Parts: sequence; structure tokens; C-alpha cells
Amino acid sequence: MKKPTYLASTARPLIVALAAAGILAGTLSGCDDATGKPAAAAPAAPPVSAAIVLEKPVAETQEFSGRLEAVEQVDIRSRVSGFITAVNFKPGSKVKKGDVLFVVDPRPYQAEATRAQAAAASARAKADLARRELARAESLVADKAIARREFDEAAASQKELEANAGAAQAQYEAARLNLSYTRVVSPIDGRVSKAEITLGNLVDSTAVLTSVVSIERIYASFDGDEETYLRVGAKARDGAPVAVRVGLANEEGFPHEGTLEFVDNQLDARTGSVRMRAAFENKDGALVPGLFARVQLGAADSRNAVLINERAVGTDQSRKFVFVVGADGKAEYRPVTLGPVVDGLRVVRSGVKAGEKIVVNGLQRVRPGAPVAPQIVPMGSAAPLALAAATSAKE
Repeated sequence: MKKPTYLASTARPLIVALAAAGILAGTLSGCDDATGKPAAAAPAAPPVSAAIVLEKPVAETQEFSGRLEAVEQVDIRSRVSGFITAVNFKPGSKVKKGDVLFVVDPRPYQAEATRAQAAAASARAKADLARRELARAESLVADKAIARREFDEAAASQKELEANAGAAQAQYEAARLNLSYTRVVSPIDGRVSKAEITLGNLVDSTAVLTSVVSIERIYASFDGDEETYLRVGAKARDGAPVAVRVGLANEEGFPHEGTLEFVDNQLDARTGSVRMRAAFENKDGALVPGLFARVQLGAADSRNAVLINERAVGTDQSRKFVFVVGADGKAEYRPVTLGPVVDGLRVVRSGVKAGEKIVVNGLQRVRPGAPVAPQIVPMGSAAPLALAAATSAKE
């Protein structure tokens, strides 16, 4: 019986058929469709600009919004009542300490001062007479020419008249003081406002006549955040200098330099902010109380920081991220925590390390995990912009 020979002869046509099918499948797999067009090739890695993450010592700065405040501000009031007889200043002008701003009619106060002076002189004369009489009584009582009672009465009268003379002198001093108050003077150097009460009006101690603000030095007050408080609060309290710069709305940058003078003793729990104040010299009077100010707060010392180009940062909803180019040429999605801008570069708190390669231009062409064709450019240079323009024109 020859079963093996039968099986071999029967399987040969099947093997040939399977081989033909494999060849056909391989032929069809090399075609895109029945027309025989070749399949599309894998997409090429997109060109991007990449730069090396930097690390160097920087003095970090932060910017806040604040208001300028006068170091000294005084509401000018009259200490005596009467009619205004003179206004001796031009609204908005500079005044010196002691300059007479208003004059209240002095005649009633001059008359009262004269009367009080006369009363004081009369009381002093009576006290002098009582003193001489007491001296005579003292010699007489020693000779037993008068009774001891008369001597005691003379001594008591002398003390009473001395007290009356002192009271009269005090009334005279008060009258002279009120007379001096008729000349309303500036208590500080500064710039005066307009006259709120003009010539001929009756005033008393409750009325504000004008106001004067100092201009030689000025404060800039602003609200710092918790991070700022932890960074500079202790240094400011210990007297270490913390640089602060200010710029006005019509100025470029921060041309006015000062120092942090005051940090409040607690944070506002509702807003998470703390009140701070810096002092500035203002010899030219350019800084005026009440103006809006852009405040730049610097650090007391430098420390190493990781720096990247601002264009390298993408936004994914509320998160910031960068694409790191790995050793295999593929883009890695990396969330980052950002700090302030220093010298045109963004400080990175966490997410990347110095020496890593990140995409600084062409983020829209990068997909996480996909290969890229990086062209190395300096961090922070204008080269990424030029490369982007060339790439867009080529595409």
C-alpha cells in the first residue's frame, strides 16, 4: 500500500496555490489601489528652531501696579476765627516752611494781647509790693513790733498776688499766641493747592483753607504677592537694600530708582497680598502724589536661574509647556512653571534643566513624540523669526 506517495502528490497543487496567493498579496500590498499607484511615504520630520536652555546668575525682578503718595501731607486750617484779610500764595506754587499763606484779621487779637499785657503788668506790680511789705513785716515780727498773725497774713497775701501775677502772665502769653495764629503759615516745604476759602470770608478752626504736600521725596505704594513677601520681606525689615524702580504712564521702562522702605506686618488673607512702600528722591518734582506708577521690584542678591526664550512657551488651557528635543530627535511635551522676565528671557522655576534642547519656533508643527528636524539657534536671538519666515515661504 503506497499512502505516503498519494499524500505528497495531492499536496503539491495546494502548495503552489498558496505560493501564488502570497505573491499576489505582496503585489497588491505595494499598490495604493487597483490603479497600481504607489502608497504615500511617511511624512518628513518638520523643520523647527531649537536652542539650548541657559542657566546664569540673575537678579529677578517683578512688576506691580501702584500709586504715588506724598511723604508729608498737611491740611491747612486756621487756629483762630476771623475774616480772611490776605491770601499770599499762587495756587500750585512751591512754598517753604514758615511762609505765610493766609492772614486772619489780627486787630481783635492785638487788642486782647494789649489788654492781657496790661493786666499782667498790674498783677506783677501788686506782687512786687506784697513782697516788699512781707520783708518789712518779717523784720518787725523779729522785734515783736507786730503780731505773728499780721505777719502770716502778709505772707499769704504775697503768695496770692504772686499767683495772680502768674495767671495774668499766662493770659498774656495765650493772647500773644492767638495773635500769632492770625498768620497762617506752611508747616512743611512742598507744593500748595488752591485756596478753598478766599479773601473776605469768615473762617474758624474747622475749615480747611488749603493743603500742602511735600515733593522732595515721595512714596510709591503697591500690593505684593506672597512669593514677593517671602523673598524680600525679611531683608527689608533687617534694613538690607532692595532696589525698586518706578515708571510713569508716559515713560519708557523704569527710570526712577529708589529703595524698599516698608513691608506690612501681615498679608491680607482675602487677597493674598501684602502692602509695600518704596521711597524715591524727587528733586525735579516729576513724581506727583496720586499718579499711577509701574513698580519694578528687584532682588537683594543674584542667584542661578534657568532661562528660555518666551517664544518657546506654549499654552495648554491653564498650563504652560515646552517641547524638549530628545536624543532620538523626537519632541517631548514638558509642563513648566514660569517666573519673571529677566533681560528679555523668561525664568523657568521647574520643568526643564540647563543644557536641554527646546523648540523655540515652529511649535504649531510639533506633535508630542513625533520626530523633528531641529536647527540650533542662540537662545533669545532673532534667528527663530528669520527661520520661521524662510520656512513659511518654502512651504
